[in-house]
Amino acid sequence: MAGKNPKEALFLCALQNAVKHGGVPQTGAVVGMVMSAHPEFRPRAKEVAVLAKEVIADVAALTPEERVVKLQSLAPDMYEALFAKHEHRRVLPDLEGAEHGVVMRFAPNPSGPLHIGHARAAVLNDAYVKQYGGRYILRIEDTDPKRVDPEAYDMVKEDIAWLRLGITETVTQSERLPLYYDLCRKLIERGGAYVCICNNERFRELKQAKIACPCRDQPVEKNLGLWERMLDHTFNEGEATVRIKTDLNNPDPAMRDFPAFRILDSPPHPRVIAHVYPLMNFSVVADDHLLGVTHVIRGKDHIANTRRQRYIYDHFGWKVPVYRHYGRMGIEGVVLSTSQMRFGINEGKYSGWDDIRLGTLRALARRGISPDAVKNAVLAIGIGDTDISFSWDNLYAENKKIVDPVANRYFFVPDPFTANIDGALHRTAHAMLHPGDTARGSRILVFEGSVELPRGDITHDTAMVRLKDLFNVTISWDGSIPSFAYAGDSLAEARAAKAHIIQWLPAQGAVPCTLLTQEGEITGVCEPLVTKELGNVVQFERVGFARIDAVGNDGVTAYFTHK
Repeated sequence: MAGKNPKEALFLCALQNAVKHGGVPQTGAVVGMVMSAHPEFRPRAKEVAVLAKEVIADVAALTPEERVVKLQSLAPDMYEALFAKHEHRRVLPDLEGAEHGVVMRFAPNPSGPLHIGHARAAVLNDAYVKQYGGRYILRIEDTDPKRVDPEAYDMVKEDIAWLRLGITETVTQSERLPLYYDLCRKLIERGGAYVCICNNERFRELKQAKIACPCRDQPVEKNLGLWERMLDHTFNEGEATVRIKTDLNNPDPAMRDFPAFRILDSPPHPRVIAHVYPLMNFSVVADDHLLGVTHVIRGKDHIANTRRQRYIYDHFGWKVPVYRHYGRMGIEGVVLSTSQMRFGINEGKYSGWDDIRLGTLRALARRGISPDAVKNAVLAIGIGDTDISFSWDNLYAENKKIVDPVANRYFFVPDPFTANIDGALHRTAHAMLHPGDTARGSRILVFEGSVELPRGDITHDTAMVRLKDLFNVTISWDGSIPSFAYAGDSLAEARAAKAHIIQWLPAQGAVPCTLLTQEGEITGVCEPLVTKELGNVVQFERVGFARIDAVGNDGVTAYFTHK
């Protein structure tokens, strides 16, 4: 492309930009691309800027399909580069001590299905196991009956399967209570824990004052006896607690003799009959040690827990895993709170856990978001300790790379009305199923005098439109009533008149279609072939990508994915 005239380079860069992002390219972006690739043009910067505006106008005059076809024919390498799969190899920093493989774990609580926030830990751990080799453990942390939804056990596993994580084994903590009880007994024998029967309020006062409670210095034999009484149901809920001995002078009160086991009778656990349950910091250390976990990757909101857990490791003399704590990830635009989601479902506000207004993975799947797009977006964020905001645009960009090359194109006419076209003869339109793959063939749309048009595209200011892949139509008004007349086949004339190119469908055979978006429903009609796309993501031209969720006698139901 190098030469005395940079116009060809500008045109190709503008074309690639338009295909990638849609819409009209910005002059600065196109000039920057060309100057980066062709530094020999830099002395002619003013001339290049003027030429850029000209070629951008040329690109803007093309339909999205024409842009794709031109880019494929003129610069196939530039087209393929847009949709090359991004393999996120070595994008994550090296892990200390991982040279001989790793054992990682993802440890959700079964309080509900997984959401986009869970995906970060799940995917990062998975990537490191793939990078170094080793084992990847799914650990269901269900030792708090108050946070267990019986249906979530299966939902979590379904979500893991959808993400296609390389899980090598699964353990459930409620099935491991005897292991925790045995380790607690051993920790008491080592003098690292004691049974406290102080009033909770009194203990809190002493802790704040950095004073040991009366139970702290009890003989080991007495603590073991009290522990057995806890297991034998001698104590009721709230009457006895096992505490880890720490530094009472620690400046953080939360670090001072924190609890390790408690008594809970209500609500009952859905899977086991138990009276005594370990708290998270104890069960996590026990399992990380017993399962051989070598590296732990989790949010920096767990930094305090890491400090607490080190006390338990030190008491047992166990090796501490390597920890990495990533920054908080703010996620706006969807509901993530399990309690809020459950309340909304019970109240009828949401249709279920896969309601597309929610941030669950199953909601993303229903919209047509690929699990690979989720993984790529998460890996791009990485494990930095800086707090960030999750970018939905980045997720959609990753998903577009995946669905754009495979999604068939169809017309969808929102809020349709029937229009008779005067002077038009019987005509057959041939619209490509995919502009980048001519081998897929075309859709055939037969015009027989009347069409369905989008109401929003026809206003009193509209003098001419072009029915895509068909012909031009002029519009005249008698008060509020429009009339439509055939105005020739010339695409050049439509462009000269700055006529909008709009979707349409033959009035005969158009299929009712409801497009569900996060903002609400859009009712319209679509092509009959859409009924063959159940479960697939398609592109409704000029609207965006959508997943076909249901096909029935009443028509098609689709979920909007993104532009």
